[in-house]
Amino acid sequence: MKTVAILLSSLLLAATAYANEPAAAPAKPDLSKGGELSKQVCAACHTADGSRGSPANPIIAGQHVEYLTKQLTEFKSGKRQSAVMNAMAAPLSEEDIRNVAAFYAGVSGVKPGFAKNKDTVALGQKIYRGGIAERNVPACAGCHSPNGAGIPAQYPRLAGQHTDYVELQMNNFRSGARANSPQMAAIAAKMNDKEIKAVADYVAGLR
Repeated sequence: MKTVAILLSSLLLAATAYANEPAAAPAKPDLSKGGELSKQVCAACHTADGSRGSPANPIIAGQHVEYLTKQLTEFKSGKRQSAVMNAMAAPLSEEDIRNVAAFYAGVSGVKPGFAKNKDTVALGQKIYRGGIAERNVPACAGCHSPNGAGIPAQYPRLAGQHTDYVELQMNNFRSGARANSPQMAAIAAKMNDKEIKAVADYVAGLR
């Protein structure tokens, strides 16, 4: 019995020590592999450096790595729907996503954008900075920051983003076609076409 007790005590100590070991840190992203993936998989739509390609596709250069990782993971799982991006993300491993997200997040020096409709700039600025009080629409700046830099993970960088892309996403949130952000769905549901267009154009010129 004494031998059994000693054995059990040893096993308990070993298990406790194992449980108390710090979790292994995630592997550091490999930017060279991320760059290769960008050329092989992403460049056709986003350009190799994620900068100012087609207005229908987002500028992802300099976007927060946490946000890019979240979106790619949700495209892969189907939580965010896009016939093109679901297919592109499906074969990517967690390591691939980590590498390519880090690569694009690290790209700098993207040519700034600009608002194109001078007639709606004032309205876009008003909503972005102050919201729409009578409909409980919060200021965009509260989450995306006054200069459009955003907050990692949940709130993307918007400064300089294509007007067409922002407008499309706002409409998708409003219609329910994009369902991976309850916050944005609730906000977009309270906005009309003119307001969405004005905000989308305004953010394109943010610095």
